[in-house]
Amino acid sequence: MKTKITLHFYAKSTKPNAAGQLPIYVRLTVDGKRMEFSTKKFIDSSKWSPEMSKMKGNSEDARSLNEYLNLLKAKIFNIQMELIHQNEILTIEVFKNKLLGIQERGRMLIPIFVEHNRKMEELVGIEYAPGTLERYKTSLSHTKDFLQWKYNVSDIEISKIDHAFITEYEFYLRSVRNCANNTAVKYIKNFHKIVNQCLANGWLNKDPFFNYKSKVKEVERVYLTEEEIQNIINKDFRIERIAMVRDIFIFSCFTGLAYVDVKQLTKNHISLGIDGDKWIFKNRQKTDTTSKIPLLPMAMEIVDKYKNHPTCINENRLLPILSNQKMNAYLKEIADLCEINKELTFHIARHTFATTVTLSNGVPIETVSKMLGHTNLKTTQHYAKILDKKISNDMMILKEKFKNTNQMKLDKTN
Repeated sequence: MKTKITLHFYAKSTKPNAAGQLPIYVRLTVDGKRMEFSTKKFIDSSKWSPEMSKMKGNSEDARSLNEYLNLLKAKIFNIQMELIHQNEILTIEVFKNKLLGIQERGRMLIPIFVEHNRKMEELVGIEYAPGTLERYKTSLSHTKDFLQWKYNVSDIEISKIDHAFITEYEFYLRSVRNCANNTAVKYIKNFHKIVNQCLANGWLNKDPFFNYKSKVKEVERVYLTEEEIQNIINKDFRIERIAMVRDIFIFSCFTGLAYVDVKQLTKNHISLGIDGDKWIFKNRQKTDTTSKIPLLPMAMEIVDKYKNHPTCINENRLLPILSNQKMNAYLKEIADLCEINKELTFHIARHTFATTVTLSNGVPIETVSKMLGHTNLKTTQHYAKILDKKISNDMMILKEKFKNTNQMKLDKTN
């Protein structure tokens, strides 16, 4: 739709100066919206032609004033052409700013990022996990540091964010911040969300991420073998606290629960399942998806062992778990004592449940995914990829099938 623009000069009779002269005003109308401003010129009312919108006669004063008004008209026309060329929307506000030399301050990046995080914080526990908020806070901090490092500024207009900005930001994360590939990609992904928000609101005309590509490298997850699990279970730990850490770690190996979910467990999370046995029913802290996990005998034995522990009774917990930092510190000791040459952390228990305890023993991947509380089957498939034993077992079944049938046999007669 073409923008309708009209321009009109007139002598304003309601504002004469001390000498009785009238100020000459400009009336600019853009799509029905009007603005008026003074030309700073004055004229006797008898010398002004309302019909021609200019000064009467051919005197030097008339030629000078009328030339000035023509230049002003040409300036407005040039602004119109400039805005059309820049594909900007022609509005009365844009014309006013251009005419009066007012620089329109663009939207700034940091306030937008801060506001995003503020809204996210209000939705923690409803739509977002606390860890997600912390990652966006860290992303904001990295963004501020990058602006200082690269541009020596504390903020930047979002209109200045382009492809070069994105690639330089990624370089900064990898070099100055020494982020690994996947970490750098995640921070860029968080930043991309802020840019998408700006695009959705119409604050950006083009996507600076267009033609930008980054790829998360698949990380091989560490897990324990059956032999390593048995070594930990059988080891006689003389120190009670280390034995307790071992028990809770093994509990996670047989339930697949992450540290934060084990910490939140109470007796109320255990109920009878569809089969009449005890199950854990709990929403995962990270994704708020429901995990439904039948309690295996080993896990149930550990629950029973600590049901009368003072911490469990006083703090209404299922297990007397320590802080994640302390648990991981003790797990390193456990790995050394059991001669396990792996950097043992509590999260390895979750990987072990997915691989050694379930998938390796023929539990369907869809079932494992449901128990882990994964929102996407692809997440669970990462575990299946690393199980050479499962591949071997699956192929053995296929070999036996071929042995017992006449299918797929080579015809030896020629």
